[in-house]
Amino acid sequence: MKIAHVCPFYTPAIGGVKQVVEELAKRQLAAGNEVHIFTSDWDKERRVKKKEEIIDGIYVHRCKHIFRIANFATIWPSVFLRLLNEDFDIIHSHVFGHVHFVLAAFASKIKGIPHIHTTHCPWTDAFRSLPGKLGILISYNIISRIALKFTDKIIAITPWEINFIKKYSSTKDQIVVIPNGMGEIFFIKIKNNDFKKKLNIKNKLVLFFGRLNITKGPEKFVEIAHSILKERKDVTFVIRGPDEGMREIVRKKIGNEKRIILLPETRDRKEIIKMYQAADVFVLPSYREGLPLTLFEAMASGNPIVASPVNGVPYEMKQPENGFLVKYGDNQGFKKRVIELLDNKKLRDRISKDNIKRSKAYRWDIISKKTIELYKDILKGNR
Repeated sequence: MKIAHVCPFYTPAIGGVKQVVEELAKRQLAAGNEVHIFTSDWDKERRVKKKEEIIDGIYVHRCKHIFRIANFATIWPSVFLRLLNEDFDIIHSHVFGHVHFVLAAFASKIKGIPHIHTTHCPWTDAFRSLPGKLGILISYNIISRIALKFTDKIIAITPWEINFIKKYSSTKDQIVVIPNGMGEIFFIKIKNNDFKKKLNIKNKLVLFFGRLNITKGPEKFVEIAHSILKERKDVTFVIRGPDEGMREIVRKKIGNEKRIILLPETRDRKEIIKMYQAADVFVLPSYREGLPLTLFEAMASGNPIVASPVNGVPYEMKQPENGFLVKYGDNQGFKKRVIELLDNKKLRDRISKDNIKRSKAYRWDIISKKTIELYKDILKGNR
């Protein structure tokens, strides 16, 4: 098959959607397919100069963006003509409501190419600006609704999405649930893990790893850390991730507290795995989530988890088997559960084993196989 993925960001950008597309593309290529990525030339920090390149055998086409909304959406209309000028077996677009999704849908209709769309769970107005809310109102209810008529299958990454998708989709049969995944590399135990040694950490370690975005609650993590440190001296908190407007706020909230460490972002997978495996507890205090890759990565690394039960999270994380669910903003609730895990090694070990076992169902090889099977069904005419 000749497959086109259309997504808002790709390497060198960091983010969940980018990681999903990259993991699928690598496996689709390995299975003998020709894979193309059409994306914006914005990497969340700067305009990428190299517009055409081949990365690990995958053709990457970066379209010049002409407009940017905050740091999460770009408009790059040339993708429409690019898709019309090539012949693909499948066009797979990513992220509902964005202009590139609509253009990919229209191009697929004109060319008569099957179109699959993964929404990536955008269903909330939380922390959006007024222009952003107005844009969503127009896009979701008019343009995207039309685009879905030119879409063969909609992939929901969590069952939580289904009722939202039904508002815009004409048929329930259009929807299939395929979750996000995680790489096999997270199951491999790092020998002589020096993560804590490098940072001179001798205490137990509580970890936040994710985008420093208001929806992820990094400032809540710091507040929880301060609250625990008023009572405990035997714990260190580490917070890490790419900055999306919250790094300076987080830094100020940390203040002079040496047991809360704000690390620079990293793209080194081995370093990330060391970090997970060095942690005693993983905390996800989000206001909004789709289905975060970090949830499965933390599980595969054996971390007990304390998380907000938002959107797709409670569908994949069960209490108390995988850790604890605490309402967003309930810092005292998070504090109680984190301390409970830190003080109970037997409980941590039991959850760790359960999480490693559960995460194996979300390996990217399994998720990729399900996606390819969906492509083949559509091409056979089983739409």
